[in-house]
Formats: sequence, structure tokens, C-alpha cells
Amino acid sequence: MPGSSEDSLYANIWTPGVKGSRPVLVYIHGGGWFVGAGSDPVYDGERLAHRGDLVIVTFNYRLGALGWGLHEDLIDPVTGSFANWGLQDQAALLRWVRANAEAFGGDPDNITLCGTSAGGSSAWQLALVPELQSVIRRIVPISAAHAWSPAMSLTPEDATEAYERIAHRLGTTVRGLRQVDAAALKDSWEALFTGSPDRRPLRSGREYRGPVVDGAWVPAHDHERPTPSMPVLSVHTRTEGSFFTGPGSPAPSPIPTDETELRTAVRASLQKGMDEVPDALAERCIAEYRSAATTEGLPDDPLSLWTEVWGDSLFRRPVIRFAERHARTGTSPVYVMDFAHPVLPPHFGTPHEATSRFLFGTHRLPEQAPVYGDGPLERRVSDTFIDLVASFARGAVPMAAHVPDWPAFAPGRATVLILGGKQVARIASMPKQRQLRFWDEAEWGPHI
Repeated sequence: MPGSSEDSLYANIWTPGVKGSRPVLVYIHGGGWFVGAGSDPVYDGERLAHRGDLVIVTFNYRLGALGWGLHEDLIDPVTGSFANWGLQDQAALLRWVRANAEAFGGDPDNITLCGTSAGGSSAWQLALVPELQSVIRRIVPISAAHAWSPAMSLTPEDATEAYERIAHRLGTTVRGLRQVDAAALKDSWEALFTGSPDRRPLRSGREYRGPVVDGAWVPAHDHERPTPSMPVLSVHTRTEGSFFTGPGSPAPSPIPTDETELRTAVRASLQKGMDEVPDALAERCIAEYRSAATTEGLPDDPLSLWTEVWGDSLFRRPVIRFAERHARTGTSPVYVMDFAHPVLPPHFGTPHEATSRFLFGTHRLPEQAPVYGDGPLERRVSDTFIDLVASFARGAVPMAAHVPDWPAFAPGRATVLILGGKQVARIASMPKQRQLRFWDEAEWGPHI
């Protein structure tokens, strides 16, 4: 992206004061493991730090081909690691925060790890790294993009082939890629993953190229491992997909306007997670989502259905199913939030990443307010979100003024906090469960 650099390992810190021993909240930015920066104004930590009385840390980590891949010819002779360098950057940052927290008025023994999208996935994975379990006290994964193949992660074999193809294209060896211009490396990497997945040279990494199973930092994908042994505050948005199908999408696609175009769009969504998409499966997906929308009084036009399919398949379903697994098998409480504050037209729903603006209070920035709003209601929603996360970071049940008592998540019961809208906060059962059952019954995606 413009202004990017290999010289990327920087941290940003906000603190209400350098005296005291406040909880520390470390935030990992998202961006599909290939774009983004902790210095983005959306993640300005001033309001979160002062209202929550927290030390806030944001930071950068290596992205794309420099951060998320695997090849044994890129082995580090000191550590023996040859994969997932971005995850290693994140781990190094956490150790640095632990060692230096007191200088910023923070408690080194009370670090909460938070992140959105790819950052939410990283928070979950870092909580599973044995040597970091004494560093991280709790996690707040938001709209976590849990990695799995072929949709969100390269297989080790495909990752190895990717670097070999790039090296050949650039006239060097895989070891020689360390001396290649970063822009040329970036362009060659991204060229491997353009166009329809069925026409690419590599089968996996169809939507994103996140962490690769390397036997060390990532012994297996999340759905093949236990859930973290620490308290979890799991957040998802009501309409994850509208970030991708609405105005300003990071990956614009033609908006379906009739049934034929809807089938094409849904088929493309299904293709992110499987090699061959039977016609009957796309038809069944549309029928199930339209039936659920009719029953629940939701829009059933082509754009709305496509939006729900996109967001549920890659984000909402995995997030909810992991929370359910943690509630069944975990050794610590999990609290589940459905963030449902609507954005302003022509944007719609509650998109993926809407949460960042309200957690940091940056919905009020001039460039954000036309989408997210800056009225009294938006400010109250933001303050409530901050208060809930700050109380959780102090080791308590998440709580805030005018918020009902929030019980630990119990699937099938009214234990989900709905945050947003005129009521601001209420406890309810999980919305839109019927839609998620399609993915379970179709056996599309990981079994969680």
C-alpha cells in the first residue's frame, strides 16, 4: 500500500499517566494479513486510554510475503523458524510490552490482547502459544478471521511453491529473495493470487493468505486445537458481509440485481472454500437464506442475501461456533457480543470493522462520521463499548452503566449482549442462527 515500508516494527502507546499500574490493552490491527497499520487514525488510542484508564498499545507487523508464508530456505539460524514472521513480530511486541509496561504506568502482569479480523485471529493464536500464556491474561477477538485452508491460509506445500515461483519470476533463489526489492516481491506475491481461484496456480489461499501450519508457531489450524485457557470476550458484527458488498468495499465485485447474478455471486463465495461448487449447492444456499430472511422479517433482495452469505461463511459462523465450543469445552468464561449499531446510508447493516470506530471512539472523526455517525446515540454506544472492554481488562465480568448483567455465554440461552441501536444494550439469544446451520449441514468450511 502507499507509504508502506519494510521498516515497519513500531509501537504506539497512549497512557493516562506514567505513574500507577493500569491494565494494558494491546491491539492488533486487521487487514487480511497484507494491508493495514497500527498508526491508522482509526486506531488512535487517546479516548480509549483516558475513558478506560488503560495503557493502549498499537503496532505494526510484517505483512504479505514478508510476514505470512513458509519456506525452509528462509530459516532463521538462531531460532530455527522459517514461517509466520508476522506472528513472531506480534509475539516479540508482547514480550517487549511485558518488559516495559511499568514505564508507561501499566501493569506488566495484566495484559489483555485485542484485535479485529486478521488481528482477532492473531489474538486467538497467540493465546495458544505456550510461552505467551504467562504474558496474556485475557483476549478480545473481534470478527476474528480464523485461518483455514483453502480459504484463509496456504497449505505448507502451496506456501513453499509460492516462494519458488516468485524466485523464478524474479531471477533468483528463495534465499535470494532477501535481497529483492520489497515492491517487486510484493507485486509478484500478489500476482499469484489474482483472478478466480480456479484459474490460479495454487489451490489454497483463496481469500486471504494468513498463518501457515508450520509445526511450531502454528502447530495446526484453530479448529484442530483446544480453545484458549483464559477468559475470552468474543465480538462479531450483525452484518459482517456489508463491509465487502457495500460502498467502499476493499474488494469490489458486481452487485447482483437478479437471480442469475445472485447465483453467480453466491457461487463465487462458496468457491473460496472448496474446489468444485455443485450447482445444487449454490441453489440450496440461496433457498435457505431466503427462507430464513422471510421467517425473520429480513430483506431478501439479491444484495442482502449475498451480503449475509459472504459475511456468515468467512466470519460470523466461525466466530460464533468457536464461542460455542469454548462454552462447552473451555476452562474459562467466554462472553459474546453481537455488535449491531447500524451505519448510515448508502452504507448498510453493521459491517465488519465497524467495531474499531466505536471501541476507539474514532467514529467521530470527520472522515468517519458520515458513515458511522457522531450523534448522542453513537457516543453512548462507543462509551459503553469502551467501558465493557475496560472492565473486562480489569479482570471483571464486562459491565457498564445501563447495561444489564451480562452472563457468561451459554449456547441456546439468552446470554448474548446486543450492543447498538436505540436501546444501546440488551441481553438476548443469538440472532440469525438458522442461517448458520446451512454451513454446518453443507459441511462447508472447518468443522468447529
